[in-house]
Amino acid sequence: MEPVRWERHPQLRRPLLVVAFEGWNDAGDAASLALSYLAQAWDATPFAELDPEEFFDFTETRPQVKIVDGATRAVEWPLTEFLHAQVPGTGRDVVLVRGVEPQLKWRTFCNSIVEVAASLGVEMAATLGALLADVPHTRPVKVTGTTDDAELAGRLGLSSSTYEGPTGIVGVLHDAFDKAGMRTASFWAAVPHYVHQVPSPKAALALVERSASLVGARVNPLELRVAAEEYERQVSERVADDEDAAAYVAQLEEADDDERRDEANAALPVDAGRLADEVERFLRGHDDAG
Repeated sequence: MEPVRWERHPQLRRPLLVVAFEGWNDAGDAASLALSYLAQAWDATPFAELDPEEFFDFTETRPQVKIVDGATRAVEWPLTEFLHAQVPGTGRDVVLVRGVEPQLKWRTFCNSIVEVAASLGVEMAATLGALLADVPHTRPVKVTGTTDDAELAGRLGLSSSTYEGPTGIVGVLHDAFDKAGMRTASFWAAVPHYVHQVPSPKAALALVERSASLVGARVNPLELRVAAEEYERQVSERVADDEDAAAYVAQLEEADDDERRDEANAALPVDAGRLADEVERFLRGHDDAG
């Protein structure tokens, strides 16, 4: 049996692919929330799915029983879904892939996604992920962007990944796209580890904005911004009730501010510091002259 179940084969304009999965790669549900938001914002339509039978251990990822129309019981299986949408103002389409990280046959799973992308003429694929990190919830979300494509790196300010260690389905899929010769980018949002059990609309918002910039689209995710502000407020209230937690977050804030300051200074022209000194000397001399 073929793992891909097609509902129809859409005709797409210069499509890009964006993918995210729930599970190990999805701290604070940020990546999956970001993809679902893009699907809603761009009115994406499903057109295919992967048969879960080959890829899931149903004792680990269990199907769910739902009541339909108030009477009928139906079983919902873990779903890897393909959707497509026209991206307003760009002249191109996007393919969105969302689902749950599988337990079985990762290479077959990833190759199936690559084959769908190739059959649709996808020009580039972007993977979304989120990881737990020593970052404060009160500062802008750090999003790390990586690619092995020199043109993309220069245009979007991305870097080559230097990570070594365990990986999830996002990392394996990224490798499968690379081996197929498809241009790829990967975006990872940092989520505060001390609130890992809480969904992070703030990190999701950051991933939505980076995804939109990749596609060349404008988004106005007002709902996510409101949710992000409420998230920050609620976490701050919880932290304030714990003296040790408040002190720890203050340390993270100081470290984050120092890091951002160092990055800003490093980005200044070589003569910027000398120019600042000259300005200060001029102002001091002006004051002395009276």
